[in-house]
Amino acid sequence: MKKIGLIAGNRKFPLIVAEAAKHRGYHIVAIAIKKDTSREIGRFADIVYWLGLDEFSRMFDIFKQEGIKQAIMAGQISPRRLFSKEVMKSDVLRQILNGLKDKKADTIFAAIAQKLQEYGIELLSSITFVEDIMPKKGTLTRIEPDYQTKEDIYFGLETAKAIAALDIGQTVAVKDKVVLGIEAFEGTDGLIRRCAKLSHGSMTVVKVSKPRQDLRFDIPVVGLATVKNLVKARARCLAIEAGKTLFIDKEKALTLAERKDICVVAV
Repeated sequence: MKKIGLIAGNRKFPLIVAEAAKHRGYHIVAIAIKKDTSREIGRFADIVYWLGLDEFSRMFDIFKQEGIKQAIMAGQISPRRLFSKEVMKSDVLRQILNGLKDKKADTIFAAIAQKLQEYGIELLSSITFVEDIMPKKGTLTRIEPDYQTKEDIYFGLETAKAIAALDIGQTVAVKDKVVLGIEAFEGTDGLIRRCAKLSHGSMTVVKVSKPRQDLRFDIPVVGLATVKNLVKARARCLAIEAGKTLFIDKEKALTLAERKDICVVAV
């Protein structure tokens, strides 16, 4: 049986990847992160090892012991944990972080990928089994963006691409061609909640990929949770980059968006 390793972070994306790999006949060895990974991972993975961040170095030995030659990284680790005491307790993580030129997401994950390679493990694209959940270009809801919203979408795209190129974030919130906020450490949901206080409703949120997106990690993702936050913010529109953004729970998310008069567009 084909074997694959899964480094499972938080939320639903790791579950979707695991289920898709299982349907293709893979034996899945999952590394689950305590306090982040969903317990549901056990429904799809054949073996699950639960590790704290202070036990991070065990992952390499576990994969080697299990005969894993290829692995996928899906889902995030809560960013605030990068500064926690448990990270400092892991010699390997501390050495990786202290040796980096900066602590941008791509820099950190590239270092982890290099460490895996040293153990003879290839890190695959995280969309290896799930390319079909990346929407193509077009309006995804029955609600079409009006003229002003279209103007905000294209204005937001330019800004989002600029910050993505700097590896700051991949999402911006705009209203009437004013940048309300850019995504940074807090992530997309945090950006939406923060900008809700500034917009007083009707903002447009635009999410893009990086110019040189490394598909092994940090793929742009939206889903039902994103739309729920947009509803709370009384937002007008969500625009994502077509063919480069994973849309989780798409049908449920689009149904909710339409009910709340939010248009969703892939551009």
